[in-house]
Amino acid sequence: MKNREIMGGFRTINPATEEVIKEYTYMTPDEMETAIEKCHKAFTSWKLTSLKDRAAIIKKIGEGLMERREEFAKLMTQEMGKVIKQGFQEVKLCAGVCDYTAKMGVEELADDERELANGGKGIVTYSPIGVIYGIQPWNFPCYQAIRYAIVNLMAGNGVLLKHAQSCTGSGLLLKEIFEDAGLPKDLFTVLIINHQQSDDVIANKFVRGVTLTGSDGAGKVVAQQAAKNLKKTVLELGSNDAYLVLDDADIKLAAETCVQGRTYNNGETCVAAKRFVVVESVYEEFKKAFVKGMKQVEAGDPTKKETAMGPMVTNEMRDKLHKQLEESVEKGAEILTGGKIPKGKGFYYPATVLGNVQPGQPAYEEEFFGPVASLIKAKDNKDAMRIANDSRFGLGGGIFSKNEKKAIELAQKHFDTGMVFINSFGLAEPNMPFGGVKDSGYGREHGGFGIKEFVNAKAVMILS
Repeated sequence: MKNREIMGGFRTINPATEEVIKEYTYMTPDEMETAIEKCHKAFTSWKLTSLKDRAAIIKKIGEGLMERREEFAKLMTQEMGKVIKQGFQEVKLCAGVCDYTAKMGVEELADDERELANGGKGIVTYSPIGVIYGIQPWNFPCYQAIRYAIVNLMAGNGVLLKHAQSCTGSGLLLKEIFEDAGLPKDLFTVLIINHQQSDDVIANKFVRGVTLTGSDGAGKVVAQQAAKNLKKTVLELGSNDAYLVLDDADIKLAAETCVQGRTYNNGETCVAAKRFVVVESVYEEFKKAFVKGMKQVEAGDPTKKETAMGPMVTNEMRDKLHKQLEESVEKGAEILTGGKIPKGKGFYYPATVLGNVQPGQPAYEEEFFGPVASLIKAKDNKDAMRIANDSRFGLGGGIFSKNEKKAIELAQKHFDTGMVFINSFGLAEPNMPFGGVKDSGYGREHGGFGIKEFVNAKAVMILS
C-alpha cells in the first residue's frame, strides 16, 4: 500500500488498482493568499455582470460538462472508484443543475418591489456578498462542487474550492470546463491546501461565507472556525437515513429499491438508505428478499459498464467501516450476508446486511459510509417512525406503503429529516431543496433555496 502523503504534498491513488494516479504539491501560504485575492478581484467585476449574462455562462458550463462527460466519468472512476455508468449519471445531473440554475436564477434574484406605508416605495435587492469557500468530499467529485459553486456564481459571488485530496483532478477539470465556458479567470479557484491552511482561508477578510459537505465532526470544527470570524455557514453533513417498510408495503418493490439505495455509489452516499426499519408482520418476508438481493450485488472493476459496485475510496475508509461492523457484532448484531474483507488488490468491501441491530451498536447509532445495511425490527408502523427518528441525524429517509396518502402525511408531519422519498430511492433533484436537520447540518441547496444562502437581501427605501 503506497503512502498518500509525500513531502510537501500528496498522491492520488486508484482504489481499484492501488496505483498512483498523480502527485500534487500544497500551495505555499503566499500562493494561497494570492489565489484568494485574485478570486476577490474577479468577483468585483463579476458582481456587476447582468443576471442574464451570468445565466448564459452557467448554461454553457452545463453544455461543457456534457461535452466532456466521458472524460469526467472516467476520471471519477479512477480517483474514487465510482462505477462508470454512475459517473455518467452524475455528470448529467450536474448539467441539469446548471440548466435549472440558469433558468431559475434570473427570476429568483430579480429585485422585489414593495409598497411601503403612506405611498413609499421599497426595493429588496439580492446582492452578492463576495468570495464563498467550499470544502467538499470525494464521493461525488463533480456534483459536490457543482452543487454550491453554480448557484453562488449565478448569485454573483466568487467561489473557492478545497476538494478532497483523492479527487483533486476532478476539481481542476471543473475549473477548466468553467473557464472554457466563458467564466472569468480566477472567479472559480481550486485551492490545493491542508487542514491548517483551510482555517486560514476561513479567517481571510475576502472570504464572506463557508459551505461544507462532510462528517458531523468536520462540520463542528468548520462551524466553530467560521463563527470565530463571524462568517455564515451552510453545512451538509452525514446521516444514517432510515427507510421504513410499513405493514402494507409492496415488499418486492421495497426490497429491490432498498438494495439500490444501500449499494449506489459503492454505499458511499450521505443521503442513502442505511437503516431499514421493518414492521414485524412483514419483517421475515422483507429480510429474505433483501438479503437475497444484497447477495446478488457483486463488486468488481468499476470501469466496466456491467459492474454493480466498485471499491471503497481508501483502505482507511474500508478499515473504519469494518471496525464499526465488528463492534456491532460484538454487541449482538448478526451478519446475514457479507462482512468479510476480500483478498486481492483494490479496497473492495462486499454488500453486507446486519440483523438484530439494537440501540448501543454502531450499526444503530452511527453512519456506515459503505455498503453495510442495518436491519431493524419494529412492532408496528408507529414504532417504525419512532425508531426512524431515534437518531441524532436527519438528512433523508424513505417510506414504503401502498397507501401513498398516508405515507405523504407521515413524511410531512412526523419524519424529522430534510428529505423523504416515498416508495422510491433518490439522491437530489435540481428543483427540490437539499439539506438536513439535527446533526446532519443546516441550510439548503437546490430548488431556489441555495441561491439565496449567500446573498445580501438589501432593503432600499424611499419613504414619503
